Amino acid sequence: MTSASPEISIVVPVYRSQIILPHLVERIGRVMENQIASGNLELILVNDASPDDSWTVVRRLVEQYSFVKGIELARNFGQHNATMAGLNAASGDVVVIMDDDLQHPPETIMSLVKAVRDGHDVCYTEYVNRRHAAWKQWGSRFNDYVATFLLKKPRGLYLSSYKAMHQRVVREVIKYDGPYAYIDGLILDVTRNIAVAPIEHQSRFEGEGNYNLRKSISLWLKMATSFSIVPLRLASFAGMLLAAISVVVMIAIVVDKFVNPATPAGWTSLLAVILFMGSLQLMCLGFVGEYLGRAYLRINRKPQFTVRERIGFNDQGAGGG
Repeated sequence: MTSASPEISIVVPVYRSQIILPHLVERIGRVMENQIASGNLELILVNDASPDDSWTVVRRLVEQYSFVKGIELARNFGQHNATMAGLNAASGDVVVIMDDDLQHPPETIMSLVKAVRDGHDVCYTEYVNRRHAAWKQWGSRFNDYVATFLLKKPRGLYLSSYKAMHQRVVREVIKYDGPYAYIDGLILDVTRNIAVAPIEHQSRFEGEGNYNLRKSISLWLKMATSFSIVPLRLASFAGMLLAAISVVVMIAIVVDKFVNPATPAGWTSLLAVILFMGSLQLMCLGFVGEYLGRAYLRINRKPQFTVRERIGFNDQGAGGG
């Protein structure tokens, strides 16, 4: 490997993609041939403790291609944390993040790089003819509305996992050392100088996606509780509003009792109020618990990621983040 830093780094978190990886690297190599020839490209494959033979494949690809580098994490940390491990190792002036399933066409990499070179800090992609399942598309729309509200995301900006950013943004993003990384939230904390590039969404090359409903909800909670205190404020406002409504209802009940002494006690309404208030209290406690739990884990230095092995780098070895 040469000691000079490449101009372009591509970071790919890897999970259950042993069959796809050779095709992904071959296509990237073909598209970026000129960059490879001039030593301006590095492709960092971050194996997130995949249960298949993905790391064995990564090792083989590092030996086969001069521009490929590999990072193996000690356990499964999740897509965003694995990506953070790759960002910490990326040295290119422009850093591209893409998935390992070939739904992000490598042929569009240079269009994202060009947008950053033209002066934008970040370039996101916007899918044309999305091929995700219906529940994922509805969930993505919901996440978009919430991100606009909580993170002050520009309206119409789709927070795609396929994006490019300038190295100066990467340096700010990796300053975050907490255990619950949400890269888009970190990016929006740094800049609003963002471009958007439309791309054709491709079908997954093989197998099914790794994001299920549980992981999607977990990612949403990261966004909601790691980068905004709005949920806590909503819980406070809801508590004050219900307290005011309760006072009005109590006054109305007392007045009604004086006007109509024979009015029977309303067991149904009383039970409904108790259930409603109890549910609201538990929801508010849940929000508070999320914040306290994340603060506790960060205070106790829960690692963002732990590197078991690095290959293809000049400073090969293990490390953590």
